[in-house]
This record gives sequence, structure tokens and C-alpha cells, in this order.
Amino acid sequence: MSRLNKELGLLQGIALLSTSLLGTGIFVVPALAATAAGAASLWAWMFLIALVLPVAFTFAQLGKRFPHAGGAPHLIGRAFGLRMEGVSALLFLAVLPVGLPAALHIASGFWLALFDLDRSGLLLIELATLGAILLLGQRPPKASGMLQGLIAIAIVASVVLIWGVGDLPRASQPLLPSMDGQWHLLPTALAVMFWCFVGIEAFTHLGEEFKRPERDFPLALLLGVLLAGLVYWACSVAVLSFATYGDVHSDTTALPRLFSLLLGEQARVLVAVLGYLACFASMNVYIQGFARLIWSLADEGRLPARMAVRNRHGVPGRALLLVVISCALCTMLSAALNLSVDDLIRYANGNFVLIYLLSMAAGWVLLRGIWRLLAGLSVVLCTGVLLMLGGDALYALALLGAVLLLDSLRVRHKALS
Repeated sequence: MSRLNKELGLLQGIALLSTSLLGTGIFVVPALAATAAGAASLWAWMFLIALVLPVAFTFAQLGKRFPHAGGAPHLIGRAFGLRMEGVSALLFLAVLPVGLPAALHIASGFWLALFDLDRSGLLLIELATLGAILLLGQRPPKASGMLQGLIAIAIVASVVLIWGVGDLPRASQPLLPSMDGQWHLLPTALAVMFWCFVGIEAFTHLGEEFKRPERDFPLALLLGVLLAGLVYWACSVAVLSFATYGDVHSDTTALPRLFSLLLGEQARVLVAVLGYLACFASMNVYIQGFARLIWSLADEGRLPARMAVRNRHGVPGRALLLVVISCALCTMLSAALNLSVDDLIRYANGNFVLIYLLSMAAGWVLLRGIWRLLAGLSVVLCTGVLLMLGGDALYALALLGAVLLLDSLRVRHKALS
């Protein structure tokens, strides 16, 4: 029996997942991928969608059979024990130092389309964004399916508008260009593009809240992935056709510049505002999710009990404050080190790929028949993506090793005492 209210339907599920996948990525990753691989990035999108679909099918089957608010860590723990559940939860939380600063940097980049700001000005916007998320998160939670659905519709309409006004596709820019001598560029592009499909693991937390999880949850997951993939590919065609890419530090303004080129200054303002709000919505979901994960671990006695305290509205206010403060410190550190969005995304992707890999391994243990074989294929695919990350994956692997070591020392100390 579900512990949470069953309120989500199929369309709400598609809206929530597609917005989560499109939120921070749609306005910057197509340009980053084009900078990394040029026209070959259009092929990279096809490969990435084909790679993600087996993973999505596996998550869909796991969510259908084991709907639980604990999401991916719960599935991993169900397959490999409570210790691995705790380890994977901490690995998920370890995205904070790199993933959230990347999202904040993308969001603040939209203000460059409106104002001439230096790095200090952008940092102030990023910290103010965190403050707004903190204030919003202290209030009672409300259903966000409608809001995120409207944002998703606005994003899709924006890309359709670009294609219409820009008279795309152009004969000079084929939809799938020849790959002669360019195959070696795909791993570099894929390492950045995987960011666009981060959010599938977070969607598993909603399994308990579907009215008919056995039908609507897997359909929402698969249709949401396909919709997001189509929109990303269409946006990449536009970015390549009008050459609004080429520098990882300015790629965050690629779509506002494209709108300005096609529709004039007023449209540039519109897309900048839309982009910032989409990023804000995506970050808010993740930060609230991180806070609830910390609260859950504290409520189960795995973290200090004071983190399990809820405020007068019944939300985990202390855990949320801890997450926001951590994000602020990491954001200031990334600004001091002058890390680009490209750098931060690559490091964060290592963590997410590792979480996906562990989840797919859990699918191999928990599922049967053809779904078990699909989970095994997904393990191979996730391992391949991890290898593509190269040195960027060392951040995630080092964190996994450190978390496992600390957990072993904790267990040993507990046994001796």
C-alpha cells in the first residue's frame, strides 16, 4: 500500500519528467555538444537516445514492480542490502559540489543576455537564486505537475518557433551529416550530453504517487525520455544551422543569441526569462529532493537526528538549509577556481553514470526474463559511458571508494564497541 497520495496521471508524469530532463540542459548542452563535435553531435544525439532507452526501460520495470519514494538508492538496497543503499544515497548527495553549481551557472548565464555582468555579478545572482529556493522550500509543498507542464510546453513551442522562423531544416545543414573521419569526436560529445538525461533516477522517487503505477509510470518515463530527446535534437539542428556555438564559456547564451538573431531583442529577453525559470524549476526539484533524502536518512538513524526535524509546515527545513548552504559554498569555490560549465557537468555526470550503473545492476538481480537481459545490456552501456568519461570519472570513482571505506570503518568500529 502506498504511503503517499496517489495523485499523478500519465500526462502529469510526462510533464514532470520531460521538464526535469529539459530544464537546465536544453539551453546550453546542444551548444556544448556542437562545440565538442560539430555536426557530428547530431549523430551523438541518436546514439545517446538509443543508449538511454534500455536504461529507461529498466527503470520503468523497476518502478512498476517496486514503487517506492526511496527511488534509486532503495532499489540498489533492495538488491544488495542496506549498506549499499546508504552508500548509493551518499553518492547521490555527492553530486552537490559539482552538479548544483553547474545548474546555477547555466541559470545565471541567461542574465548575460539582459545585462553586462562580470563573474562577481553572476555569483550574486546564483546566491540569490539559492536564497529564493530556500524561502520557497520552507513553505508547504504543492503539486508542481501543472507548472512544469506549462514550462515544458513553452520550451517545445520555442524550439518549434525557431524551426519555423529559421526555415529549418536547411539543405546546407543535413539532419544527419556524413561521419567520415569524425567518429572519434563522439565520446567527447556524449560525455557532456549525458547531463541531458540526468533526472530519470530522480523520477523513480515518484513511483508511489501515480494513480496507476503499473501502467502510467513506465509509459510516462518512456514517453518523457523520447519527447526530451526529440527536442534536444531539434535544438541542436538550430544551433548548428546558425552557428551560435564555439566557446564553452559563452555557450550558456547560445539560445538567447539565436532568438535575438531570428526575432529581435524582445524575443531574446523572453527566452532569457523562460530559460532562467526552467532552470529554477529544475534546481528547486533537485534541491528539495536532496533535502528529503537527508531527512529520510536522519529519520532512519543514519544521520544526526537534528536533521530529521521538520518545520511548522511539515517540511524538512533544517535539511533544506544544510543543502542550500552546501550549494552556496560549492558555488563560491567553483567561481574562485573559475571552473566552466563544461568542467562541472563532466564531473557531475560521473556520479550520475555510477548511480545508473548500480541501479541497472540492481535490475539484473531483481528482474527476470527479457527484462533481466535488458538490465544486463544497460549495465554494459553504462560501463561504456563511464569509460568514455575518462579522467572525469575519477571524481565519482574516488568518492565511491571513500564512501565504501568510511562505511567499512564505521561497521568495524560498531562491531568492536
